[in-house]
Amino acid sequence: MKMGALALSLLILSAPAVALLAYVVHASRQKKSSRLPLALVGRIGSVERTLDPEGFILVEGELWRARLRGGVHVLRAPSKVRVVGARECVVEVEPLG
Repeated sequence: MKMGALALSLLILSAPAVALLAYVVHASRQKKSSRLPLALVGRIGSVERTLDPEGFILVEGELWRARLRGGVHVLRAPSKVRVVGARECVVEVEPLG
C-alpha cells in the first residue's frame, strides 16, 4: 500500500513540472504571425529561391514565402527586392531598382 501511495504522490507532485515543461517547449517554437508581414513593408530582402512569380526571400535573417507583384518577372538569387505588401503569411515584393 505504501508504494502505491508514494507513486501516486510523486505523480501528483510532478504533474505541474511536466505541464510547465510542455508549455515552455510549445512557446519556444517560432511561429510566424499573419500580422508580422505587415511590419516588413518597405524592408529590403534578397531572393533565396527563384520568384516565378512565387518563391522565397530572406528578410532580416528570416525566410519568407514571397510573390512578385504583377507576376510578370522572374527573379533569381541573389536579386534584391522590396517588400510592398502582404497577404496572410506571403509577402508581396517588387524588384529593387
